[in-house]
Amino acid sequence: MPAPHFRPTLVGPAITIRPISTEDWTELFAAASDPKIWEVDPEPDLYTEVEFRKFFDDAIKSRMAFVFVDRATGKMIGSSRYHDYDPVIGEIEIGWTFLVRSHWGGAANREVKRLMLDHAFTFVDTAVFWVGEENWRSLRAMTKIGGVRRAGLHKRAVTADRPYYIFEITKRRYESGGRALLE
Repeated sequence: MPAPHFRPTLVGPAITIRPISTEDWTELFAAASDPKIWEVDPEPDLYTEVEFRKFFDDAIKSRMAFVFVDRATGKMIGSSRYHDYDPVIGEIEIGWTFLVRSHWGGAANREVKRLMLDHAFTFVDTAVFWVGEENWRSLRAMTKIGGVRRAGLHKRAVTADRPYYIFEITKRRYESGGRALLE
């Protein structure tokens, strides 16, 4: 597989995913400042400026984070990032994803995941998604897009040992028809 490229610009029919930059702070915080977005997230205070600043700064430091731009309006509608790339086992996480409520329940999440998975599968065989134990929205969304839940609950220090489910999508399953769930 080719060497990974963690800062691509990915263009879909309705959304452009591009690398986050420090200049995105004001518009991305405005998009994220709705408490409803975060109410079932393991970090429900991310709508506040103090907590979102930490989230944003971590995204910048990661050098693998993105913003989503609605192509019709030019407005930022969310963000995500790649994380924890492991070339030995051919795996990467896609996470820290949020969308503004105006884009919930439609094609936006599927388009974003499809674009990010298409790119990730050029250099890994498995993409994983850590979903908070009580985040019913994301649990349902992962099922809709074909994620397969690994057994048990998992914890990690990067998120204060909160319990998570891990979903995975393998390149093989994705290419053999699982991708259809994202269209």
